[in-house]
Amino acid sequence: MNLTPLEPWIAHKIGRPSLLRAELEAYQLRRLQETLRLARSRSGFYRRHPAGTPAELGSLADLEQLPFTTAADLRANPLQFVCVSQDAIRRVVTLDTSGTSGAPKRLYFTREDQDLTLDFFRVGMSTFTAPGDRVLILLPGERPGSVGHLLAAALRDLGAVPIPHGPGRPAQETLAVLAGAPGTVLVGLPLQAFKLARAAADGPAVRLKSALLTADHVPEAVRRAVEQAFGGAVYNHYGMTEMGLGGGVDCAARRGYHLREADLYFEVVDPASGQPLPPGAEGELVFTTLTRAGMPLIRYRTGDLARWLPGPCPCGTCLKTLAHIATRLDGRLPLAGPTGPATLTMADLDEALFAIEGLVDFAATLRLAAADRLAELSVRVQAQAGDFDEHVLAAAAALRSLPALAAGSVGLQVQVTRQPLAATGAAKRAIKIV
Repeated sequence: MNLTPLEPWIAHKIGRPSLLRAELEAYQLRRLQETLRLARSRSGFYRRHPAGTPAELGSLADLEQLPFTTAADLRANPLQFVCVSQDAIRRVVTLDTSGTSGAPKRLYFTREDQDLTLDFFRVGMSTFTAPGDRVLILLPGERPGSVGHLLAAALRDLGAVPIPHGPGRPAQETLAVLAGAPGTVLVGLPLQAFKLARAAADGPAVRLKSALLTADHVPEAVRRAVEQAFGGAVYNHYGMTEMGLGGGVDCAARRGYHLREADLYFEVVDPASGQPLPPGAEGELVFTTLTRAGMPLIRYRTGDLARWLPGPCPCGTCLKTLAHIATRLDGRLPLAGPTGPATLTMADLDEALFAIEGLVDFAATLRLAAADRLAELSVRVQAQAGDFDEHVLAAAAALRSLPALAAGSVGLQVQVTRQPLAATGAAKRAIKIV
C-alpha cells in the first residue's frame, strides 16, 4: 500500500529528509511557541485571553493550560484576532450563524495563508490524482480564494486538468460531462455524488477513476452507491473554513484522515472537562494554527465529535489517523426511551435511509417532546419511480431499526415525494428541530 503523500510533504516542510514522530513534535512545539508570541503581541483578543497562563510551553502537554477559543469569541469581535494590517488581508470569509440572530463569524486570510491551503490541496489530491488526470469540481469556485478556485489552482500545480462545474447542475448534465471524459476524478459533496449515482442508471455510461467527497459526513451507504455506480474508489476529506478549508484527507487505506500536522496542531478533548482523551475515546476536536499569519487561532473548539484511531495506519505513516467524523456535539439529539436516554443523529438517519433502493434524498424534522405528547420525527423522502407505499414502508422499517427509534417512544411520520427537496447548498445537512 502506498504511503500517504502527506508524510514526505510534511518532512520537507519541517526540513527533514524523512519524517520521525519525535522530530515532528519538536517542530510543532517550536511553532506553537511562535504562534503564541505572535498572537500575544498583535492580537487584541489573545493579549487578554491567556492571562495568567505560562508565557512559554515546556512541552506539547503544556498547551492544555491555555484556555479554549470558541465560535462565540470569533463572532463577538473577529478583528480582534487579526495580527496583520488590513492591507495584508487577501480574503475575508463570512460564515452566517444558524438561526436568525447572532453575529456571523468572519475569517481573515493573507496570501501566504491561502498558499498554505493551496499546497495542502495539491499534495492531498495527489493521493488519487496523477498529472494529466481530469478533475470535475462540483464545489463553488467563482470567487477568487473560494474552495473551488483554490482547488483548481492546486490541480494545475499538480499537472492535472481542473473542470470547474459548480454545484446545483442537473444530474444528467453532469453525467454527460463525465461520460465525455472517462476516468475523471470527481470532487463534490456526498449528497451530490449520491444523486449522480442514483441517476446513473438512466444516463450515459460513466466510469470514474476516483471521487473525493467533502464538506459533510460520508455515509457508508453513499460510499457504496457511488463506487458501485462509477467504479472508482471514494476518499474522504475533512476541513472547515476556520482551518483554512483544508484539514485532512484519506490515504490509500481509507480508514481515516491524515492531517496537515505541520500547519495545524490537533487535540481530542472531553467536551465537559476539556481534558485530553486517549486514542479510541470520542471527544471534541480542537486545533491550533501553527503557520497562519493573518488570523492565528489557539485551541479552537470545532464542535465536531472525533477520535484518534489507535495503532499504526496500514500505509505505514508516522502521522496520526483521525477517524472519519460523522456528527457534531450539537448534532446528538437526546430522546427519552423506556430503558433510558438515547440519542439520534443525522448520520444515523443517513445510514438507515440511503441504503434503500430508489431513495434520492430526505429531510427530517424532530418535534421535541412536550408534557402531554411524545417527541415526533417527520421524514420527507424523495424517491425515484416506484410504489409510494413500498417506499413509506421501507423507510419506516429502516428508521425503526435504529436503537433510538426502535422502542416506539418517538412518533414517526414518513412522506414520499417525487419532487426534489429544497437544496441545502454546501451547508452540512442536519435534523431540523421545532
